[in-house]
Amino acid sequence: MTAYVFPGQGSQFSGMGKDLWESSETARNMFSRANELLGFPITNIMFEGTDEELKQTKVTQPAVFLHSVIAYTLLQNPQPAMVAGHSLGEFSALVANGTLAFEEALQLVLVRAFAMQKACELVPSTMAAVVGYQSEAQVEEICRQITNEVVVPANYNSPGQLVISGSINGIDRAIELLKAAGVRRAIKLPVGGAFHSPLMEPARKELAEAINKAGFKTPVCPIYQNVSAKAETEPEVIKQNLIAQLTAPVKWTQSVLQMKADGATEFKETGPGNVLTGLIGKIIG
Repeated sequence: MTAYVFPGQGSQFSGMGKDLWESSETARNMFSRANELLGFPITNIMFEGTDEELKQTKVTQPAVFLHSVIAYTLLQNPQPAMVAGHSLGEFSALVANGTLAFEEALQLVLVRAFAMQKACELVPSTMAAVVGYQSEAQVEEICRQITNEVVVPANYNSPGQLVISGSINGIDRAIELLKAAGVRRAIKLPVGGAFHSPLMEPARKELAEAINKAGFKTPVCPIYQNVSAKAETEPEVIKQNLIAQLTAPVKWTQSVLQMKADGATEFKETGPGNVLTGLIGKIIG
């Protein structure tokens, strides 16, 4: 059984998607339609823009989504048994399994990008990668000890790699406590906000409005969602999990383990880069 997985923000690179454009009329049509829907030529930035230009919120999330979905569309009869996406990648996964139409998903991704950017600007916040800890419970407990700031686990990426998210002061304090507790490395990430934390609540509300108006269909195969880490096929449940994802942790380790337990024998990453392939190797060996 093959599971298709789709990456999230951070996997973008200058030149992404150009090979797809050059090799396929289908890809060119999809990219051109995306330029129309977004109201700006995102292909110019994807193919020729600098890394800095690609970091713009209105560019990054649609760019990663487009690369992933178009690459998947060009596969020969993929027939997924299950799909999953890391954070933003859930939208790509939902196109792959037929829950969302390409154009509607792209519009939701754009709403999500702008809503998250606005939320980031409300409170100075960031994220930090934590590596070499005794247990996830140790990191979770240290986050709970910081009561006057927001600090929460945000991404359970693989055994031994956890990302925390919160206010800048809260993350600084957490790093101090983690290092004092003997954690090997705790380092701030170059991001402009506290994704997958309560500080994304304004974005969650805005995205919820758009998602609740969208047409979600019954998928052809289950999606293993970040919030639940289990197979989901009910459109209303999928919607609510997609909304909750903005303020809840990404349970990637748990999702991969559940897919394997449910019969996945092969994982295929579709989209820019191979970050998820590396994480899956650490999770299941």
